[in-house]
Amino acid sequence: MSSQPRDVYDVTIIGAGPTGLFAAFYAAGMRGMKTKIIEALDRVGGQLAVLYPEKYIYDVAGFPKILAKDLVRQLEAQAMAYNPTLVLGERVEELRYVEDGVIELRTNKNKHYTKTVIICVGRGAFQPRKLDNPSVNRLEGKGVYYQVRDKWQFRGKRVMIVGGGDSAVDWALNLKDIAKEVILIHRRTKFRAHEGSVIELFHSPVKIMIPYEVKEAHGKDRLEAVTIFNNKTGEEVTMEVDALILQLGYLVDISIFKKWGLEIIDNAIKVNGKMETNLPGVYAAGDIAYPVDSVKLNLIVIGFAQAAIAVNMAKNYIEPGASIFPGHSSEKRMI
Repeated sequence: MSSQPRDVYDVTIIGAGPTGLFAAFYAAGMRGMKTKIIEALDRVGGQLAVLYPEKYIYDVAGFPKILAKDLVRQLEAQAMAYNPTLVLGERVEELRYVEDGVIELRTNKNKHYTKTVIICVGRGAFQPRKLDNPSVNRLEGKGVYYQVRDKWQFRGKRVMIVGGGDSAVDWALNLKDIAKEVILIHRRTKFRAHEGSVIELFHSPVKIMIPYEVKEAHGKDRLEAVTIFNNKTGEEVTMEVDALILQLGYLVDISIFKKWGLEIIDNAIKVNGKMETNLPGVYAAGDIAYPVDSVKLNLIVIGFAQAAIAVNMAKNYIEPGASIFPGHSSEKRMI
């Protein structure tokens, strides 16, 4: 009897966000690899599906603009056309090498065996950064939101958004034509969001209040009003609102990767230009990857390119005679 586990995949992709889905398409469709995807969430799409499905994305080649949920739908269709094995609702907790160079991945439910691994988990396990304010947290889900899945629930509502990053500004712009009124408060006078978005914000009907912070949320069973204060002058203002959307960033946990022995730089996995980590047969792509000999840009299009590199290197790793470059899809019959 062979000591090698029976069901061994050529490549297992951890994470089914945009980078992971594209990696699955490229591995199964372009390189004919036996491919598995393991995703901790109960759906594909990663942050696009969980954090902002209703927001438009403008920087994906070929799409002047596309809703995040529609991009996920297209990526899923592209990947699943080549029948990779998709495992949802399992969190990979352990990576170790077994006989014949096979890698064992242990999740919270099962064991999986593979010749190579590509980590495409975005920024890692994430959860919204919450405001340390009992009056706000008491009304979470009752008019207070940290995530938005359906923008149409705010039609005709008075909405207050808190934050100064891309998510806060994007939601303000996204809801300005849907909500009755949109108020954006930010504790600083400068925004961290993309410059073009900030310019559009200041030319929009959104009411901008800086530098203001939330003091208290009011309401018995649902949010009815919010008191904010100017952190320079101390002035307080109470405003009637139907919804409070807090976009304060996300807490990222990548401690699991340190336990596996992966080298970490600035909360990301260190890779070289081939997307190789310090562990043999293990690659990383997308936001979780930190390419030390390149520039780190957390963009979907960069994730797509890194996924293609990682897959091609994984193919060559398990089949040293295989070409790293498979040719253009227009030049070959798709698998």
